Amino acid sequence: MQEQKTGVALFEQNSIRRVWHKGRWWFVVEDVVKALTGSIDPKSYIKDMRRRDAEISKGWGQIATTLAVTTKGGVQRMGCSNVEGILRIIQSIPSPKAEPFKMWLAKVGHERLQEIRDPELMMRRMRAVYEKKGYPREWIEKRMRGIAVRQDLTREWEKRGAKVGLEYAILTNEIMTGAFEMGVKEYKDFKGIGAVGGSGVQNLRDHMNDMELILTMLAEATTTRIHVDRDTRGFPELKTDARDGGEVAGRTRKDIEKVTGKPVVSGENYLGLEGGEKNVV
Repeated sequence: MQEQKTGVALFEQNSIRRVWHKGRWWFVVEDVVKALTGSIDPKSYIKDMRRRDAEISKGWGQIATTLAVTTKGGVQRMGCSNVEGILRIIQSIPSPKAEPFKMWLAKVGHERLQEIRDPELMMRRMRAVYEKKGYPREWIEKRMRGIAVRQDLTREWEKRGAKVGLEYAILTNEIMTGAFEMGVKEYKDFKGIGAVGGSGVQNLRDHMNDMELILTMLAEATTTRIHVDRDTRGFPELKTDARDGGEVAGRTRKDIEKVTGKPVVSGENYLGLEGGEKNVV
């Protein structure tokens, strides 16, 4: 089983959620339709489109595939299409944005091929995005390291039988609860980012301070080590490891708080960076 890398790409200020699946990008059909038509109800537009176009309706099973996608409400299964499927959908949508969108698809695909050939290129691009948003350079370096640690962990999950999507989310929640005594949703709500972002999703780690990032790395790196040392197989056992790894970081967090007299977990977020100062909620 191949890990499904998820993310959001922008087309003319429209967020297009995407999933890396079977060696290529798959795009959320609803997001594409909304970007091309401006419809406030893309689900209804898709239904109408399929009624208008008998051929696309007949072949919809080949055009759209249901995949796990990160949304504001958590990981959900949504209809996604690869480039060929999206191009077929575009044929059924009268939109002046059709040609620009085709060029955008080509660019996104080319960039991903470059990243496969040179994995460091993806990291450089991500670093540039954070710099543009105004994150401090020292924070960016920790964030990049945290991404690498997370990738090591998810590779172990893949090898050891965890399913991408819900099971990955549950394992992550176990780690965060062990480390910070809060699940991901509760943590987001604490930072005031639980319901922010339109069709996009706020990444909790993008709103962590230095110490929060470091403890998250410790929790995930420890969990990876536990998986390897125990040679864990199967979701129930992986879940136990995840809680154990998180609790290692949780004990470290408590030691830090005892010595400093201050809580590690902060309500600060970075929503205001592009406009200036960091927000405190």
